[in-house]
Amino acid sequence: MSQRRTKVLQLQNYYNVNESDLAEQIIQALPPERYEVTTAFLRGRPGPGQLSSKAERSVYFGYSKSATSGLRLRALWALYKHCRAERYDVVIAHRFKPVNMMMLLNLWLRIRVCIGVAHGFGEYDRPFRCWVARQLVTPAWRLIGVSRAVCDYLIGSGAGFTESNTRQINNAIDIARAESLQHSSVKAREMLGLPSDVFVFGAIGRLVPVKGHIYLLHAFAKIKNENPQALLVIIGEGRARLELEAAIEELELQGRALLVGAKDDALQYVRAFDAFVMPSLSEGLPLALLEAMSGRLPVIGSDISSLKPILEECGGRMFASRDVEGLARQLGALLALDAVDRRGEGAAAYDYLCLEHDINKFRQQYRDVLSEFDVGVHGA
Repeated sequence: MSQRRTKVLQLQNYYNVNESDLAEQIIQALPPERYEVTTAFLRGRPGPGQLSSKAERSVYFGYSKSATSGLRLRALWALYKHCRAERYDVVIAHRFKPVNMMMLLNLWLRIRVCIGVAHGFGEYDRPFRCWVARQLVTPAWRLIGVSRAVCDYLIGSGAGFTESNTRQINNAIDIARAESLQHSSVKAREMLGLPSDVFVFGAIGRLVPVKGHIYLLHAFAKIKNENPQALLVIIGEGRARLELEAAIEELELQGRALLVGAKDDALQYVRAFDAFVMPSLSEGLPLALLEAMSGRLPVIGSDISSLKPILEECGGRMFASRDVEGLARQLGALLALDAVDRRGEGAAAYDYLCLEHDINKFRQQYRDVLSEFDVGVHGA
């Protein structure tokens, strides 16, 4: 007689499914013959033409942002009834609100395996949140940090997360898929309308202040006259566009610094760049950096806690966050290298990516966490 499959609920705050979504990669880590996976979203649902989850079933609770803030009693009651009816063996909750809600509800639900995934910093900066987490965390919980820095943050937060219940599972990408999507340098430049005979510094990210693009523009302005063959190209869209456009005009970067807008699957354009720059002021672990490495590009990034260990280990270049002079020096130093040495830096970044951020390793590590509770191996 066949055994019942292990029932898994993966809970997220809002719908945001795409091909690189790591929640979707967790689903793919769980063999369907052993796991029955339901993915649930407190807010949002896919519109026409948008991707849906690869899980066997998707649940959209349909709450507004306000309904999932504060006490969120209605959302808690609906989630409790759903979990009680489905009798899940495992819950994987992403980010603070879903984790906090499931910690509270599991006092009554008694789900035997609960995994909370922290994607960035700041969720446990508030003393009250830490106090609540300390009261609610039980032996059923494992907390996952998506990078070494996030894992260290969790353990040092005072929220009851320790080395015994906290794990580091690095964010990852499907390297083979990423490479298959990337156009050649010539084709990618054609698609972006870029000349073929220039050196292109590239950045990918939303145009918002925390991404640090304003510092990148100021740094590039300092080297542009000595390097007339260099361009700066930023892929992304957001509320900081007007500020960045004004800076381009003020710094006389018209035609040298290009804001090309948002692009679907931006990684397909990675090889249009000769080097990748990430001047962020804060990040969890940005997939854009990993995708740049998959294109064998040399990488430059700020020394924020989530980027520093990656840049140190992959042979990348680093500058102090918000330090325009330091970033300008790194841009200039990379331009001064010959093509062979630049390719060497890109190759070293690619080798590091394959070793530490491969999607197959990521999937296996999530299975390993479940094996700590002996679920999905011998049945529930």
